[in-house]
Amino acid sequence: MDVRHSHGTDVYVVRTCYHDDGADLVAIGGAHSVEVLQTTPTSCKTIANFHIGTRITALAWSSRAASSSTTDEWSIELAAAGADFGLYLLSISSAASENVGHHGKVNDMAFCGGQSEDSSRYVATVSDDKMLVVWDLDPPVNIASPSSPHLEGHPAAAGRPQPTALVIPFPHPLSTVDSHPSTSKEFLVSDCRGSIFLIDWRSDPDENELDSWRNSSVLELVEPKALADSVAGLTTLWSGYVSWQRDSADLVGATYGSKFAIWDMANLHGGKPTVAGTSFPEGGHQFRWCPSYPEYFAISTSSPAKGAVIHVHNTNFIHAQPTVFPVASRPQYVRSFDFLAGRGIPRIAAGVGREVVIFYIGVDS
Repeated sequence: MDVRHSHGTDVYVVRTCYHDDGADLVAIGGAHSVEVLQTTPTSCKTIANFHIGTRITALAWSSRAASSSTTDEWSIELAAAGADFGLYLLSISSAASENVGHHGKVNDMAFCGGQSEDSSRYVATVSDDKMLVVWDLDPPVNIASPSSPHLEGHPAAAGRPQPTALVIPFPHPLSTVDSHPSTSKEFLVSDCRGSIFLIDWRSDPDENELDSWRNSSVLELVEPKALADSVAGLTTLWSGYVSWQRDSADLVGATYGSKFAIWDMANLHGGKPTVAGTSFPEGGHQFRWCPSYPEYFAISTSSPAKGAVIHVHNTNFIHAQPTVFPVASRPQYVRSFDFLAGRGIPRIAAGVGREVVIFYIGVDS
């Protein structure tokens, strides 16, 4: 049974919580607020709502998040990026935390990976301004900063140090960033031209060099067609979405234009994809691995040509036609989606217009 929830404004971002204690939580980024849902197999309810005052462009869950369905000591904590270039730390007791690090739209964000306390302390953001910024949300020293209209007069303004930032500049606008549960020192970053970088953000780049990203880069993967099109000036829209498979740190998936690609970093072929295929002829938008069944991945498109649809692929049958899930009719399209991390048949939460649609991708056998 599909579960539907009306957010009240256009839905721009949907992120589910992958942590075991928060696997039934879904965050929705709308035109001016972040809403948190608690889901069951047949229903959902709003358990938190944070007013930001600007359109939400990216969301990421902290490892501190825990649902009331799993523990009496529940907490809601996630980071949000807004269209005003601000970064906001959202929790049940503090509404926002502002930064002034980016000078372009923040396209994606991810908390640090690994299993240590760093997984809730550091969050990375990528932007059209060609910068990867790693934020320390709990610095040992409180760095003075201009007062924030969101925090002015709020008790959290005096009680929590302002985030500090490590900036790593890149040569081209950045589209996505991802982390992995097995490592706290690396982020996966994609740019708009067909390149994907595995970045050791804890390395010590030379601050005087504009290409300091090279000193932090462990390896570089490329999608040849996207790279060739960008060099030839054939790319009309900035695109590129990368996702790290949680079950294996070696597998990376991405969509660029009409193609999807998968890399096995244990068997590199000059950085070229291990396998590739066509997703949407009109261009793919987001690529997500399923956290509970790692052989599945899904791709959406921002084109309304065929309505709001999501393609689900199986890596065991990589060249087979994907399973097509129509979510809404034309002229709607999927703005954002994510897999829920709960056990059982995988479910997807998709943001379409002003609704979030949560649906299964299979049936009980």
